[in-house]
Amino acid sequence: MEIATVRQRVQETIQRARREAAQRRARTDEASREYDAFLDRIAVPIFRQVANVLKVENYAFTVFTPSGSVRLMSDRAAEDYIELVLDTTSDTPTVIGHSSRLRGRRVIETERPVGVGPIPDLTEDDVLVFVLKELEAFVEK
Repeated sequence: MEIATVRQRVQETIQRARREAAQRRARTDEASREYDAFLDRIAVPIFRQVANVLKVENYAFTVFTPSGSVRLMSDRAAEDYIELVLDTTSDTPTVIGHSSRLRGRRVIETERPVGVGPIPDLTEDDVLVFVLKELEAFVEK
């Protein structure tokens, strides 16, 4: 194969990779802005409402809002929690629900997308459905 052909194809690959990286960064930046708004408007208020109801029902849970996420954590075990985070590792940034439960000496963790579609389309109901499904494991005792 001619060196000129190889050089041209390598240069095209470099240019394509740079373009795709710039597009991915732009998508991630936009998703981060949308996710921050989603946390403030929808996720944090729902998590706080669930925590309040749990306290009334004698389940001690507290809401934490570390940067870029919201977490509903048991006051009894730090390993028992439900949280939402933004996953930017794929082409389409996605809100991921993560839960962790301590069972004996084992920690059981699960992750799954919350709702369907882009971040601006996520609703209070999407968040509540996720939290309630994950909460079943904590309140079934």
